[in-house]
Amino acid sequence: MNINRLYLEKRDPDRNMQRFYAMHVTQTIFGDWALIREWGRIGSPGTIRENWFDTKKEALEAEWKLLNQKIKKGYSKNSSSALYNFTP
Repeated sequence: MNINRLYLEKRDPDRNMQRFYAMHVTQTIFGDWALIREWGRIGSPGTIRENWFDTKKEALEAEWKLLNQKIKKGYSKNSSSALYNFTP
């Protein structure tokens, strides 16, 4: 199974801010699709949330929406992150 994990970071040394936001879409054992997200302070365990969708397209659309929201809030791609082109 091919999983594209997106990893974003937001750093502001003046505010002692070092945040990460990671997410990926994967198929569950029941055949539906999950968007799995994790966020928190870099170097610490993050909060994990899962959202389930009936189709891969719905899950990818939700991921794309969150990605754009995070970029607007100042998060940027880490060099090791896999960002891919997707147009819902």
